[in-house]
Parts: sequence; structure tokens; C-alpha cells
Amino acid sequence: MAHQLTLKQIQPVTHDTHHMIFDRPEGFEFKPGQGVELFVLKDGWADKGRPFTPVSLPDEPMLEFVIKSYPDHHGVTEQIGKMQPGDKVEMKGPFGAISDQGPGVFIAGGAGVTPMIAILRQHLHEHGTLEGSTLVFANKTEADIIWREKFEAMQGLKTAFVVDEAGASVPQQRLDREYLRQFVNAKSRCYLCGPPPMMKAVRTALHDLGVNAAQIVEEKF
Repeated sequence: MAHQLTLKQIQPVTHDTHHMIFDRPEGFEFKPGQGVELFVLKDGWADKGRPFTPVSLPDEPMLEFVIKSYPDHHGVTEQIGKMQPGDKVEMKGPFGAISDQGPGVFIAGGAGVTPMIAILRQHLHEHGTLEGSTLVFANKTEADIIWREKFEAMQGLKTAFVVDEAGASVPQQRLDREYLRQFVNAKSRCYLCGPPPMMKAVRTALHDLGVNAAQIVEEKF
């Protein structure tokens, strides 16, 4: 079913990421981790949809997203980053296979962290702690880390941030087998989302560490 949403607020999160708050259509239901497809209702863009994941919870009155824009790409995310309160989008969904399956190791790359935000928030809301869960979050630069302070403040959640750049306050590190070994064992539940090359490499590393496919929570295409 399609719904039309009106943008209420837009605020910067990082240099190229925005926190966007929309009105929530009556009767729209979703589960934390599920995505929707958004279409910017501007001339020339209304038929160009892209998937995004709400970071709000199912019982909250508004629909909130954290969306990374790519200004060097003339595309949907660029247009979304230019939106102003009062602008409208069309939304289709929800869809997706990522859901809360209990504590685990949340392994994210860049904007791939967004499906995990609602899952972590929901688990924290229900249980009061994220004890037993770790967020391993990779980005190109330290300035790209989305919601760093919010993640660090989540009760019980262990965080490990890594970047590609040298000289940052967090490690310059790839998510390879030797690095992941300190967080993952053969019994770990692993949530995985990020750019396809990163996901492929991490999937291989997890397999090498004894994690079978049934223990990996990821989007199915």
C-alpha cells in the first residue's frame, strides 16, 4: 500500500546525513528493522524510489529516518537531502527480513547501520539494557560515524568503531577475520548490513570463525 508523507523536520546528523521526521499515516504498521521505499514527489523524481529504514519505533507517533545523501550523485538521496519541511514523499512498504532476534553482534558499514537502530532501540525499550550485544560499525572517516554518541549512551551496548582513514581517534581497521574474532564465536548471533562488498567479506570472515548462515540476520535479495 502507498502512503503520502509530509516532512515535518530535517536536521543534520553528520556532514552528509540527515535525521528526517515525517507524519505517520493512520494504520501504517511495521516491525523494527523493516524498510520502506520512498519516492520524492518532485517533477522528474516521483517514479524513482529507494529503500530506507525507519529508526522510529512502531508505537511512536511519527516516522523518523536517518538518511545519508550523496551530493556527487544526481540521485534520490541528493534530492532527499534538499527537502524542506512541508515537502512530500510517497512511501511503499514495509518489507524486509531483518528483525530483532535477540542479543548479538551488530556489524554495520556506513548507512547500513540504520536497520539496526530501530532494533537496538526496541530491545532497549523492552528490556532496559542491551547487555550481551556489541555494535561493530565501520566507516570511511570518523566524521561519517552516524549516531556515535547515541550508541555510546545506550545502556549495556558495547561499541567498536573503525574507519579507513589514518590518524583518527578510533582504529584504522578492516572488518576482517582477525579483527572480528574478538567479538564473534561460533555461537554468536550476527546482524549484518552494509555495502555489498563489505557484506560479502564479512560473511566469509564469519564463516571462517564458525558462524553458520542460519545465525546471520541480513536482508535477503
